[in-house]
Parts: sequence; C-alpha cells; structure tokens
Amino acid sequence: MANASTAADAAETKEAAGILPAGVGEPHERYLEAFQWMILARTLEDKIAALYRSGKIVGGVYVGRGQEAFSAALGMHLDQAKGDIFGPLIRDQAGRLAFGEPMIDTPRTYLGSVEGPMRGRDGNIHRGRPRRGQPAMISHLGSMTSVINGMLIAKRMRKESGFVGATTCGDGGTSTGAFHEGLNQAAVENLPLIVAVADNQYAYSTPTDRQFACDDLADRAIGYGVRGYSIDGTDLQACLDTFAEAVDRARGGEGPQLVVGKLLRLAGHGEHDDASYIPDQVRHSEHSRDCMEVARKEILANQWLSLEDIAEIESRIQQRVEESVGRAQSENGPSPFNESWHCLAAKHLSEGSPE
Repeated sequence: MANASTAADAAETKEAAGILPAGVGEPHERYLEAFQWMILARTLEDKIAALYRSGKIVGGVYVGRGQEAFSAALGMHLDQAKGDIFGPLIRDQAGRLAFGEPMIDTPRTYLGSVEGPMRGRDGNIHRGRPRRGQPAMISHLGSMTSVINGMLIAKRMRKESGFVGATTCGDGGTSTGAFHEGLNQAAVENLPLIVAVADNQYAYSTPTDRQFACDDLADRAIGYGVRGYSIDGTDLQACLDTFAEAVDRARGGEGPQLVVGKLLRLAGHGEHDDASYIPDQVRHSEHSRDCMEVARKEILANQWLSLEDIAEIESRIQQRVEESVGRAQSENGPSPFNESWHCLAAKHLSEGSPE
C-alpha cells in the first residue's frame, strides 16, 4: 500500500538522519525532536553552502537559516501515512526532512546525481517525489498553493478522506496573483489546506512596508474567509502549538488555515547575496532572533538536555551529513549520450520505474 510505503520512508529518513524518536509521555519530547530536525537542516545547508562557495555546485543555493523552527513544526504535523501532501519552498529544508524526505535527496539534487529524485535533470531546488505527497517546487512566488489545491481536489474526487495539504510562501509571494487565486479557490472549495507564510521582512531586497499596507499579513485571512494565525516564527513552542491546531482544524473539515510566522531571514536571499540592504536596526529587531539559539536556551533552562547532550546530537548529525554528501559526490551525473531525457512522470511506461 502506498501509505504504508510512505510511512516507512519517513521512519527510514529519521533513522538515517540520526534523529532520536520523540516520546509520547512528555510534551517536551516533540520539542526535542523538532530541535533535532532544525539542527539537521542547518548542518546540511551549511555543508551545501560550503560546497557552493568552493565551486562544486552549479546554480543557486538558498538556505532557511532563521526559518527552521517554523518549517520543522509544519513538517512534523503532517502525516504521509494519512495521505497528507506537502509542497515546500526554497527555505523548507527542515520541514522537508521532518515530513519524510530522504536526507540523501538534498545532496544528490544539488550535485546532479543521476540517483537523485530528479535524476540530475532539474535545477537544485526543484526536487520532489509527487507519488509520496511531495510535489516538486515550481516557483516560490505563490504558485504552489494552486498545485496543492489540485492534488487535494484529486484526492477528494477519488473519495479519499482524512488528509490535509500544506505549502509555504514568503511575505513577498503573498502579493502575487497566483497566491490570491489559490487561497481564494481553497476557501471556496473548503479544502483542508494549511498555508504557512514566512514573513521574513524582505521579498529579496524589498522590505515589507513596500509590499503591503496592513498591520499583519494574518489580517488578510478574514478577506478570504479563512482562519488566520500570527505567531513569533522564532519561538519553536509557538510554532508547534499553532501548526498542531491548524492541521487539526483543516483535517476536521474547517477549511484553509493561514499561519503567518514573523521572523528574519538570517542570510542573504541566496548564497550569492550578502544582504547588505538590511539595516542594523532590523538585524537587531524583535524578529531577528535565531530560532536555533532560542530553542537551545529553552532546552537548557528546562534541563531537558545538557550541553554535553546537545553536543553529542550535533556531532552525530554532522557525521550523518558528511556521509550523505560523500555518497552523493561519488555518484555519476546523467550521461548526455545514454540518457533518454523523457518526462519522469512517464518513466515507468518505458523503464518500469516505481517512481
């Protein structure tokens, strides 16, 4: 069964990444699991960025530094076994991993391995496994909302039930026509959709005061007839609690949920961008906290882990990342002479591929 397969994939991802499983007795166990996904995402992206700077990656590299808590919390509350769908964007490494994306998919895609999900044929950030509920990103400018809508409507037409779909968007993306049309359609069709808006203060280099005039992007929810939430995207507990509620409401038939997380992108738009346009007053604003450090302090203050425990987790994850990247580096890219270059969606018709 497909659901059993995806559940196994998610479990395999957690094991391969060295993520210790969350307990069921204590609420803080979910916090600790999310923290580990955050560490993994940042460690993996730091490695990818280093490869980019050393000239080993062709194309752009976009990291989610500062957005890990917001992303991981969403991914953790989605369930592949229930048929859930997740359409992540360029800064959702943490959410991708928490949802069940194999860690090896990341270095394989960036390094152009023929063994990767895109077989080395597509750009760095356009990776996915649609049959496992992970569509490949086509654009970060609001376009994924309608893609997820289509997948949800298809499930509805097949008489499936109990599923939800989620995607993310930046503050700049909410100003596009694609975002408006997608959220409006989701509201009219009462789709079980969660849209997570990372309000990271800049659409590339355009500040929010030049993007929208409302006080909070969550205020837009009422205009679409959907439920809106506004949270501190650097606060892991707030992210976990809010996405738990939003997913439960969507799964329970209450329609689309718009979750806005206020944070600051702690890097340039991409590794090519030094973010020199961000003034010091913004870099030291209430939204500029590093969610990793916020979570670390919370864990230590509550004595859930010691400094030694955290160091051991970081060391274990670093080792897994190095192993994963080393494996991808040893693999070949597609051969221009032997590759058929047909659409991957039709691959099974000619090659019998299960993907």
